Amino acid sequence: MNSKAIITSALPYANGEIHLGHVASTYLPADVTTRFLKLNGVEAYYVCASDDFGTPILIQSEKEGKTPSEYVAYWNKRDYEDFKAFGIDFDFFYKTSSDENIKFVQDVFKKLNDAGHIYEQEIIQFYCNNDKKFLPDRYVKGICPYCNAEDQYSDLCESCGRVPEEITDPKCSICGQTPTKEKTMHYFFKLKNFADSLYKWLDESEHLQKDVKKYVQNWIKSGLIDWDITRDITWGVPIPLDNAKNKVFYGWFDNHLAYISTALKFLNDKGIDGKAFWNSADIYHFIGKDIVYHHYLFLPAMRLGINSEYKLPDYIPTRGHLTLQSKKISKSRNWYIGLKQFLNYYPADYLRYYLVAINPYSQDDLNFDWDDFTTRINSELIGNLGNFVNRALGFTKKAFNGVIPKTTTFDEKDKEAEEKISGLSSEIGDLMNSNHLDRALKKVMEFSSFFNQYFQHKEPWKNGPGTENCVYLAVNAARSIAIAVYPFIPESSQKIWTQLGFSDNVNDHKWDEMSELAIPAGHMLGEASPLFSKVEATDIERYKKQLGPQ
Repeated sequence: MNSKAIITSALPYANGEIHLGHVASTYLPADVTTRFLKLNGVEAYYVCASDDFGTPILIQSEKEGKTPSEYVAYWNKRDYEDFKAFGIDFDFFYKTSSDENIKFVQDVFKKLNDAGHIYEQEIIQFYCNNDKKFLPDRYVKGICPYCNAEDQYSDLCESCGRVPEEITDPKCSICGQTPTKEKTMHYFFKLKNFADSLYKWLDESEHLQKDVKKYVQNWIKSGLIDWDITRDITWGVPIPLDNAKNKVFYGWFDNHLAYISTALKFLNDKGIDGKAFWNSADIYHFIGKDIVYHHYLFLPAMRLGINSEYKLPDYIPTRGHLTLQSKKISKSRNWYIGLKQFLNYYPADYLRYYLVAINPYSQDDLNFDWDDFTTRINSELIGNLGNFVNRALGFTKKAFNGVIPKTTTFDEKDKEAEEKISGLSSEIGDLMNSNHLDRALKKVMEFSSFFNQYFQHKEPWKNGPGTENCVYLAVNAARSIAIAVYPFIPESSQKIWTQLGFSDNVNDHKWDEMSELAIPAGHMLGEASPLFSKVEATDIERYKKQLGPQ
């Protein structure tokens, strides 16, 4: 494990509220990983930014009578507040429209241009005569030429994940009419020239997912196409050339560069050499499977094009999409749950627990199901973990006035319980290091289940031989759980910590401390109370009815 790390996640587009689908694949896994790394003593920083540029923002801001800057400022603030309420603990949250990012993007372009990786070419682009504008990216929909999927955007097929050279049967996304083709001058990045170096980087990368690497390498083998990095709109990072007036960079040219510029801004302001830190740290980019093409091809090629002045990512954890009740999430059809909306229903830790538990480290899609959510929270989080902590601490308060008793000689069951505690940090840590967050959380729940059974077997309420040992080990197991669940459910973790009678914060401690019997005889517990409240079926039925057309 490197002593330094920079963690990023795909930038939230500043054009609407954050919903459950956004947080499941990127922000929550990134946050859990960052918290884990920090507990292990890693100097880790989680940085992010709102993605502020593009045609959709320009059009929507016009509809609302705002400038684009005013529009994205609102969503930057709102998104950050929603993330914070969910327990996403960014070290720094910035914006792609910042002066720092604009300057950085233009500087990278100049270096790529000077190195001969950019060329100018006249192209034919879709133009809507009805709306009187060129139609970049998501304002043209049609059929993917690779897999024949319908209703796909011109810059990305969400079905096969490839970027079409030209969409088939194009339609204007604004008015639905067939656009014409007009001439315009654009700038291109020579992506084709990086095929060999990209293939080699993928081959040599130790931590990238094997299945993702394989099909990206197949893309490379089938032939890359040069990348059009220009857009004919007014809202974006201006191209720093005299003959490129009224042209800006394609959003995917500038937004992932904000990973670097945002990190540099944050670190330099802290008095740390940002560039040196970046190049000596482990770099994580958490993404969803729909943007693999950009992060495995565009992003590394651009860094290679400036002679790897900033190191390429070590990890690109890639996960699938979230569906809702087994249907694709759709804002236009009101088939989604806003993050802020959900947090009005239940505590953040309920959602954090559920989304980690159902989310494997793979590109397989996952499904949010209200009934499954109810079952898992009630039977696992409350019936297992909450039940154990409450009974262990509650019994100690009742039978020993909250004071941990002195132990006697351990029997075989006690020794087994002691071994469970001593092995917990490495058992869970190995899974966390491998990004199998769901499996790590499952191990915590198995640990809690073991101690529920241990407590039941020892029957301390009968006050027989070994009662003191049972109380001592059970309370120490609750302490282990408090540290182990901190990355996943931090608010509940701190509640356990406080009930254990500690006045500091659980994250002031180290990961390995969970495997210590650190609560001695004579320690006084705090006040014990239930950690969670049951999810009621009647409430769930009401929430279900709020989905879909109203």
